[in-house]
Amino acid sequence: MRIEVAYAAAGQQVLVVFDVDAGATVEVALRQAASHAAFDGLNLNRMPVGVYGKRVDRSRVLRPGDRIELYRPLLLDPKEARRRRALANRGSA
Repeated sequence: MRIEVAYAAAGQQVLVVFDVDAGATVEVALRQAASHAAFDGLNLNRMPVGVYGKRVDRSRVLRPGDRIELYRPLLLDPKEARRRRALANRGSA
């Protein structure tokens, strides 16, 4: 069955299609993806993952057409980012 594995970094987006056996889990698909050049340098074992924007456990059984998304760590806490924007806007008004 066909699935996709997606990853987005600053200035780069990767989407690779893989064929996996029926009943394959997210973990099995990631092991297959780890050997693809597009994911060189990424530690797929430690990255949080999701399917279509929802975090999932690696034991989740995949369905045809699923898109596994690899999530990178946040560089800044969203609350802190909002606080900084509010301070910047206050200073420019």
